[in-house]
Amino acid sequence: MASASGCAPAPAGPCSSGGASRGGSASLRRGRPYESLTGRSEIKEVRRVGTRRRAGGVTVITAPGRSGRPRVAVVAGRKLGSAVDRNRAKRRLREAVAVAPISDGYDYMVIASRAVLKAPFGDLVMWVRRAAGPEEN
Repeated sequence: MASASGCAPAPAGPCSSGGASRGGSASLRRGRPYESLTGRSEIKEVRRVGTRRRAGGVTVITAPGRSGRPRVAVVAGRKLGSAVDRNRAKRRLREAVAVAPISDGYDYMVIASRAVLKAPFGDLVMWVRRAAGPEEN
């Protein structure tokens, strides 16, 4: 005796099995004026040759990059807290980098600290400007 379930098969429709490809890092995401640094080797290169500056709760490593739009990697390590906290810190920093003026032709690695979670957004933008901006003499 076959048992029948009360569920009908789902109608044919879009599925998430890789039908559509995602845009590459070269696309302008949400109007952001930068591209994303992709790949471990690119991020390691920025760490190796870049100069490190800290302002408030943000550390920025700046390295010469390709000509054209700047490339940015936003990092929030496990010390920062739970995955929810790390994701929130990265979202806030991505938006702060989009608002702060950064120079074309450079690669940036923006590293969050716990202060990023509670600081007012205006402070984040100021920290990114100071840490990513040109050296003051």
